[in-house]
Amino acid sequence: MPLVSRKDVLAIAAVVDIAVNSHSRPVSAKALAARHKLPPRHLEPVLQALVREGILRGVRGPHGGYSLARDHKRITAEDILRAAGNDDDGDIPLPVSALVNDIVRTALADAERSFATALRRINVDDLARAAEKQK
Repeated sequence: MPLVSRKDVLAIAAVVDIAVNSHSRPVSAKALAARHKLPPRHLEPVLQALVREGILRGVRGPHGGYSLARDHKRITAEDILRAAGNDDDGDIPLPVSALVNDIVRTALADAERSFATALRRINVDDLARAAEKQK
């Protein structure tokens, strides 16, 4: 039984993607969904939960989207999982992307061995750097 739900993986992947891709302007939910081959309706509730908890900042309007609400070095996987909630939504498919498969899932496999302690050590900065190297 995995300790990290599909929704949790999606939330971490979304935050890392936004950290990597929001340098000059916010990342739209549509662009994020396209990169991970998901319908935007699967992302919106997760993104809104992350906004409510102060991990992401939502910007409305035609050039709106999402950006990090605080420094990426200060956002841990544990913060993201707490914000996303702990219920597993089986209707949310896992994103099919290198970011999820190569970066997020690898990091979470280590975290599941000593869950709470390891999650506190994983931060968005580390994951974003790994994702940048992958490009």
